[in-house]
Amino acid sequence: MSDSAPVPAVLGRVVATEKRPNTPHQFHFWTAVEAPVGIGTIVRVHGTHPVAGHVPVIYGVITEALGYTDLESPLHDVLGADGSPARGGEAPTRRAEIRLYTAAVLRQVPDEPMQPVPMGEVFLATDADVAVALRMDGYLRDGARTGIPVGVYTAGGMQAPIHLDAEFLLGPEAAHCTITGVSGLATKTSAVEFLLQAIFAHFPAAKGRVAAVCFNVKGPDLCFLDLPGELDDADRALYAALEVPAEPFARVRYFAPYTARGGVLNTARAHPALLHNVAPLTWGLTEVLQYAEVLLNKDDVDAKADALIDFIREQVVERPFTDARLSRAHTVRSFAELDDWFKDILRALEQQDDQTWRTHHVATIRKVRNRLVNIATRCAGLVTDDGTSSDLPFEGGFDDRTVYVVDVANLEEDAQDLVFARIVSRLREQLERRALGVDHVIVFVDELNKYAPSDGPDTYVRQMLLDVAERGRYLGLVLFGAQQFRSQVHRRVVGNAGTSLFGRMDADELAAPGYATLSPAIRTKLSALEKGQLMVRHPHFTQPVFVKFPRPAVLRGRDGATRYPREQDAELDRAVFARLRALEPATTLPYVQDLLALHDEREVLKALRQTELARPEDPRAFLQSRLGRKVKAAARPEGRLPVQAGPADDPYGVGG
Repeated sequence: MSDSAPVPAVLGRVVATEKRPNTPHQFHFWTAVEAPVGIGTIVRVHGTHPVAGHVPVIYGVITEALGYTDLESPLHDVLGADGSPARGGEAPTRRAEIRLYTAAVLRQVPDEPMQPVPMGEVFLATDADVAVALRMDGYLRDGARTGIPVGVYTAGGMQAPIHLDAEFLLGPEAAHCTITGVSGLATKTSAVEFLLQAIFAHFPAAKGRVAAVCFNVKGPDLCFLDLPGELDDADRALYAALEVPAEPFARVRYFAPYTARGGVLNTARAHPALLHNVAPLTWGLTEVLQYAEVLLNKDDVDAKADALIDFIREQVVERPFTDARLSRAHTVRSFAELDDWFKDILRALEQQDDQTWRTHHVATIRKVRNRLVNIATRCAGLVTDDGTSSDLPFEGGFDDRTVYVVDVANLEEDAQDLVFARIVSRLREQLERRALGVDHVIVFVDELNKYAPSDGPDTYVRQMLLDVAERGRYLGLVLFGAQQFRSQVHRRVVGNAGTSLFGRMDADELAAPGYATLSPAIRTKLSALEKGQLMVRHPHFTQPVFVKFPRPAVLRGRDGATRYPREQDAELDRAVFARLRALEPATTLPYVQDLLALHDEREVLKALRQTELARPEDPRAFLQSRLGRKVKAAARPEGRLPVQAGPADDPYGVGG
């Protein structure tokens, strides 16, 4: 140490008694009353005697705090105050008062031999001490730094950045992250948004490409990630300390189903100014039938029904089907055509007064028809009965450091399960073939205690999430899950999560057995955390650490919903106009009104859906080719509908 370097002030001294001995994992120390320490503060202890040629240095984090005076009994203080707590003046003799702290050992240097913490002086940890104590000094793989900032350690007036190891967050050493906290106050979604920003900014390019798929399951939480939010100076200072750009996500793509009527996309981004990066999510019979078990009740669909569904999937759909007992050949590509196929079979059985067709009983045929054909109604907007299907978000490959948001907030539970099952299953298949264009995919699922509960029926979605948690890291498929009640999430999901974040917690949740390893003081602090504060558990950290992170630099969901109110499909012409204008800016409302006047509503919506899926160079020509050139000859003798831009004061062309 140079002569000019400041000498660190002694904070306290290690103490050990017969009743409170020190161990290799825990030690006690006392400080003055005014010492700037508390629960979660990291301290450093200097040993007094060399061990194996080295003077040991021990790092610990405070987990418990007690205050002492020299009183043997509270009665002595009552007598000293003459029985009155309001007695003025000071006591004749000022009593000695100390603070006694218990600290859990984070690290010993050198690591061996591991011995009880020696008597020595205690110092407040510096930035460098925090890095050594949490083993962040070892975040170096193949010459690349692998630290991902998660927040700032602020105890004792510090501003020390805390990093997670990318190889233990995204794999291959470990993977997955769960975030737990009460609704609204724990900032679970905000924590995920900031962590994704940090990953995109700090994940080493030498370690590969990374993308994120986020399922928006409630409200507009994730619907405005590409729009800037409001940050104060304190937030900007935290961004600067963590070296993360205080900007919204540069590359975001959205996917959403239609409303049941089909007029507009069923998302909070259904506003003309926000549709430029929103693609429809709609599936037909072929796509849905691959995951029919997600939508069918296993208690209702028995082995006989499963056999018929397998027959339909393998022998009927997407191939010519003939049978001597049927009135005609069938090529089934949609739910409507599947219903026709069922009707033909039932008609044949009725005419021939028979009860069996190809070993399948008529009761089984009726039941399967009812279950399958009704899928298009139950999942209206996502599932179409005309066979139209969109690509999955990753068809054609993912772009590096891009967020793909699948908005299923307004879908029924069955439809949400179908979206999860199909997208995550296909992600896994693509990663196995290394055909996705990225090496790591982060899948964020909110309300994890709903989709992977610790009890209840063993659903397809729960099995899928268990498989991702147990084997996903080998493929680069990483699960980020948020939940209010960690104790109600399946043990194999939370047990395989290498990193756990905790926001403000409910006292009832903290009483669950899973939190028994935390000291009473830690649990008390967890129940009173403010927004923007987290407790972090990570494989490199032998004890939990408290950090503070900035607000995400994106527009909050409820603010975005107010600023950009979504289109409603009550007025079909304006809804169609908004969708078509996103494809062709020169579109005007009169043009759309002409379309609707000349064609059936269902025809227009179907043709528009096909146009959105195809995204041709000339959307108007493509749309009219799907509709046919039906025009009023007297009004449009040239056989074309006019297209003109709106005036300067009417940029959307809705006037006139």
